[in-house]
Amino acid sequence: QIFRYENYLDGYRVFSLDKECFLKNDGNKVVIYSDDIDYFYSYFNLDYDYEKVYNFAQNYDNEFVKLSSKLGKGIRILKQNALEMVISFMISQNNNIPKITKSLNYLSQNYGQKRNSARGEYFTFCDVKNLSKLTEDDFKKAGVGYRASYLVNLIKEIENGLDFNSYNSLSTVELYQKLIKIKGIGDKVANCILLFGYNRYDSFPVDVWTYKIYKEDFKGTLENRAKITEYFINEFKEYSGIIQQYLFYYKRSLQNK
Repeated sequence: QIFRYENYLDGYRVFSLDKECFLKNDGNKVVIYSDDIDYFYSYFNLDYDYEKVYNFAQNYDNEFVKLSSKLGKGIRILKQNALEMVISFMISQNNNIPKITKSLNYLSQNYGQKRNSARGEYFTFCDVKNLSKLTEDDFKKAGVGYRASYLVNLIKEIENGLDFNSYNSLSTVELYQKLIKIKGIGDKVANCILLFGYNRYDSFPVDVWTYKIYKEDFKGTLENRAKITEYFINEFKEYSGIIQQYLFYYKRSLQNK
């Protein structure tokens, strides 16, 4: 869901927009420290009732779903800034997490602002005004490769009035259609942005892992990933995105054994 975090002492520092927090396990709970507690209370989606999703998954007629929800119980869908998600997942295409993190850290360190917290300095998310001055070659220095042209185009669209906050009132289908019209955003990236940037739980990103789940654990025959997304949304309805995270986490855990 996120790429801007780092190990720190016995926990993690997490960065979102211009804010920072530290979280760690303390017995059977997680404790969050920040100067922006209200922001991170919302960010970690602490007021959402995940028990109803778990119960739905446990009553679903598929053993893989039941096992996934048991292992994944406690996973939360973060409530993140839409623009940060658009830039992050645009960079994520055909990429791996260390490289995505490195690119985002480079952009933030060079085009964000330096801040300090009780845990030391950090950098805010890259500023659009600063990014507007960059060429494709400048973006390539951040290690984004062919995605540089997508980012240049995106920043130009934002300068010309594109406002991702204005999409909040759209239905999920309408919002999806808006997103895929942007150069560099396809079906999977659009669904990631819907889920992690707009909290649309009636979305379902299909990547390599969820495609494998569909084929191996649901015995599916479809090949088109947009159609596979549609299949899962029909199955899981308003809980689709959360259950997707359960399935993804469980499949990866099995692979790593």
